[in-house]
Amino acid sequence: MTFSSSRLSDGRSRSASSTPQVAPDAPRVGGAPHVSLRRRAMVEVLMGAALVASLTVTPAVGAHAAAKHVTVAPGTPAAIAQGDIRSTDELKAALTVDGDVQANDVSRDVVMATAGIDTLKQSGTNADWAKMVLLFGGWQQTDANVTVMLRWMRQENGTDNWWNRNNPLNNGLGSGGGSGLGSYVSLVEAARYCAENIQSGRYPGIVAGMESGASADVTAAAIWASPWASSHYANGAHWSTRPVDVVKAPVAAWG
Repeated sequence: MTFSSSRLSDGRSRSASSTPQVAPDAPRVGGAPHVSLRRRAMVEVLMGAALVASLTVTPAVGAHAAAKHVTVAPGTPAAIAQGDIRSTDELKAALTVDGDVQANDVSRDVVMATAGIDTLKQSGTNADWAKMVLLFGGWQQTDANVTVMLRWMRQENGTDNWWNRNNPLNNGLGSGGGSGLGSYVSLVEAARYCAENIQSGRYPGIVAGMESGASADVTAAAIWASPWASSHYANGAHWSTRPVDVVKAPVAAWG
C-alpha cells in the first residue's frame, strides 16, 4: 500500500491518512452530533416561533371572564408573532369570539340637571320661585314638592299677585314683620329666608315630607298641622287642590 507523506518539523515523515479529516458538520463518533453555532441559533429561533404560534389569546370579557374566551383564528398567532399583521382591520379580522359570549348590561346612574338661581330668575314664574325655595333647602324639585309649594303660595297670597311684598308665603323670618306681613328686597332673598325658616326645627313634618318625596297631599297635611299659620288652614278645609296657574312676576321683583 502506498501512502503520501508530509514532512514533520523534526524531519520525520507521517502518513497523510494517519489523521482523518472530519467535515465541520459531520457527526461525532460515539458522541453528540456536532452542530455549528449558526445552525443551533436558527433551531432555537424556529422553536420559539412555534411556541408563540401555539398560544391562544384569552382576554377577559365582562364579569364572566373565567368562563368566556376570545380565541384567535387558525394560523393568525404565527402571523401576529412574525409581525405580518399591519393594520387594525387585519387584527380585528383575526379575532373571533365564542358564540356563547353575551354582552353584559351596564347600569348607569341617571344624572338630572337642576336649574340654578340665575336660570330660575330669568324664567321668573311662581313655579320657579317654588323650585328656588327647594333649591335653597336642599330638597328635590319633584313634581309633588313643587305642587305643594304652589298650593301653599296660593293659600297665602293668591295666584295673580303671588309676589306680593316679595313675600309669597308671608314668612316672618328676615322680613321685618313677625306676623308674616313684612317684605323682602327681592324674591331671591325671600326664597332663601323661607327655606331657612322651614329648616329652623319648628317644622319637622314639612321637612320630612320634602325630604322623603312624599305626595303633595301628605306634605300639605304636615303644613296644616304646623305652626306656620295660626288658622292651620282649617285643617285643610281652606286648602285647594285644583291646578295652580303658572304666572310670571315682574322682573323688578327678582332684584
